[in-house]
Amino acid sequence: MNILFATAEAVPFCKTGGLGDVCGSLPRALAKLGHRPTIILPAFRQAFEAGLKIEPTGIDFEVTLGQKRVRGQYLRSELPDSNVPVYLVEQTGYYDREQLYHEDGEDYRDNCERFAFFCQAALQAIVLLELDTEVVHCHDWCAGLIPAYLKTVLQDQPPYDQIATLYTIHNLAYQGNFWHWDMALTRIDWKYFNWRQMEFYGNLSFMKTAIVFSDAINTVSPTYAREIMRPPLSCGLEGALQHRSEDLFGILNGADTDHWNPASDEFLGEHQYDVTNVEPGKAACKAALQAELGLPQRPEVPLLAAVGRLADQKGFDLVARVMQQWASERDVQWVILGTGEQKYHQVFSSIAQEHPGHVCVRLEFSNELAHRIEAGADMFLMPSQYEPCGLNQLYSLKYGTVPVVRSTGGLADTVVDTNSQTIAEQIATGFTFSEYTAQALAETLNRASEVFADKPVWRQLIDRGMKQDWSWEQSARKYIDLYEQTLTRARREAFTA
Repeated sequence: MNILFATAEAVPFCKTGGLGDVCGSLPRALAKLGHRPTIILPAFRQAFEAGLKIEPTGIDFEVTLGQKRVRGQYLRSELPDSNVPVYLVEQTGYYDREQLYHEDGEDYRDNCERFAFFCQAALQAIVLLELDTEVVHCHDWCAGLIPAYLKTVLQDQPPYDQIATLYTIHNLAYQGNFWHWDMALTRIDWKYFNWRQMEFYGNLSFMKTAIVFSDAINTVSPTYAREIMRPPLSCGLEGALQHRSEDLFGILNGADTDHWNPASDEFLGEHQYDVTNVEPGKAACKAALQAELGLPQRPEVPLLAAVGRLADQKGFDLVARVMQQWASERDVQWVILGTGEQKYHQVFSSIAQEHPGHVCVRLEFSNELAHRIEAGADMFLMPSQYEPCGLNQLYSLKYGTVPVVRSTGGLADTVVDTNSQTIAEQIATGFTFSEYTAQALAETLNRASEVFADKPVWRQLIDRGMKQDWSWEQSARKYIDLYEQTLTRARREAFTA
């Protein structure tokens, strides 16, 4: 099957979050299974800074945006370690900028124009680059106009009349909502600017547009697919989502086990390990991490870690409150790695200064250190307010680092709480809690600390997590089924229209 991935991010070209990981990994997994994925994304400055070979195709195009015509050209590259072609839409006025979507905390004012241009360019590429596309897999709001173009402006034009669309919601909170007069930029008839289709509380919404016009919709975990059907996680779109409930699916993201595997992780040096030698392997990684972070090398003390964007959504307010109390009362060690909201930079720095033997905070992004933390920590904390899928809990399971998570979204789908029943059934892999409070997190960490002292049970949790298969191959097979189902339904509807 020929699948076109329309996305704003794909590792290693450009990334701000999990979207980039998915669109850099899923196409590779599909190709290994014999399918023919192609990626198209904007030629952001970040893509050129990635150091990959990018060549011109010699093919130019024009896009109509309101009353003007804007020219661009297609560049070509390839997803590393694969034969997956990557096409980049070059338009320096739109994409040669410091960041992808915003700068200095403010969204670029012409984001609607930038991504309306991208959506039209992606569709023109199907013909101009002879892609023979059967399904366009659209990702998040930046590609949200593509399904609408196919069902309106291009609905009777071959080959577009035979193309199906799958729309993946990675995070419903980021919707691409714009001033209503920006509707004029899209070329789509104003009659579609109504409360059932493209209008959202007086604005033009790329996210709502995609939900309405796509042939099928999915999110990145089954639980998140259910959560977004009602407030608060529906973010105001519950009506549109409930109307499409029969076409809404949840498929868990996979983990890139080529890069996240303790048995072959280059960042672990001589301390690589697998499930057969996990005890000495993790002990060595823990000692090395403690030395690197300036913490006392104490194997008997639980080492708790959290890595990611320091933001309310990720539950760092709960982490800060528990850490502040535990740092002076409990004999545990903490490591925090990440950047984000300034208030968290201040509070975590302050705690680290007050408790240098128990707390280490690194306010930076370091892929290398993130790998060593996954290998060296005993527990990994993800007390998120919401988490569409989450990847770090999957990495933690693979590395034998027991996850402590709030039961939401993909975290609920991947971590089984440890209690007497799940221990007896031999299905426990971590620790979960439901209520979003610091007390609930503290009580769960208390439970985890008690089990940590019970080495045979703790080893069972580690072994069970490491043996699970969260690879992209499993997810890719589910996507193939959904592509085929979507294409069949779309062609049947086109035939009967």
